[in-house]
Amino acid sequence: MANGAAQMLDGEIAVQATGVAKTFDARGAVRALDSVDFSVRRGEFVSILGPSGCGKSTLLRIVAGLVQPDAGGVLQVFGKPQTQVSDEVGVVFQTHNMLPWETVESNIRLAAEVRKLPRREIDARVDALLPILKLEAFRRHHPHELSGGMRQRAALGQILITRPQVLLLDEPFGALDALTRDQLNVELLRLWQEMRQTVILITHSIAEAVFLSDRVLVMSERPGRIVEDIRIDLPRPRDPRATKESPAFGRYMTQLGQLMGVD
Repeated sequence: MANGAAQMLDGEIAVQATGVAKTFDARGAVRALDSVDFSVRRGEFVSILGPSGCGKSTLLRIVAGLVQPDAGGVLQVFGKPQTQVSDEVGVVFQTHNMLPWETVESNIRLAAEVRKLPRREIDARVDALLPILKLEAFRRHHPHELSGGMRQRAALGQILITRPQVLLLDEPFGALDALTRDQLNVELLRLWQEMRQTVILITHSIAEAVFLSDRVLVMSERPGRIVEDIRIDLPRPRDPRATKESPAFGRYMTQLGQLMGVD
């Protein structure tokens, strides 16, 4: 592992889950999660892989404070119990929630305005963020005038403007075509390398998880548990072509594929 990455992984615990469990009772008891244990360090990029229906998104919503675990589960963000939505945590879902009648800039500003940040501060954050998102030339455009990839970058901007310490991504590129998804993975990695937030990504893509992550957590069938914690020992910064052509990348793909039942 590169020295910078090793130093980063030795830092403060950002997210700590101990015995997290969740049962839904709307149509009979369904045990979604059972005794989930994991931790994520400040500045770490961690992906969660698992079969459909194993509780990945439920787990992410618990980390976000949108769903509460059952009694006995403990979820902490920077040492504090995560019992409600927190300004320290931002969530990007698969479907963007941009207002169609507002411009890119107005949509990105919205969360900061809701939090009543000073207008001058919001202006400065928008001006700094749009070039990073490669949307500066499209600040006056409306969502329907953007490509799918641009809309997802704008959706990231809606969260990044609030400067959360933990960024939760629930299959944010899952609805996009393969080429656009690959391009946005490169953009996401670039953003993370510049901003260094703690990131937890839910994904079904093994290649995406290996390319982006410091660690990959593998979940079991429902009720979901963490069954493997794989350190991705690939040097950073990661060049897309060189990384994916490396023998180590192929070995991680094979290892995770076997864990996921892909021969």
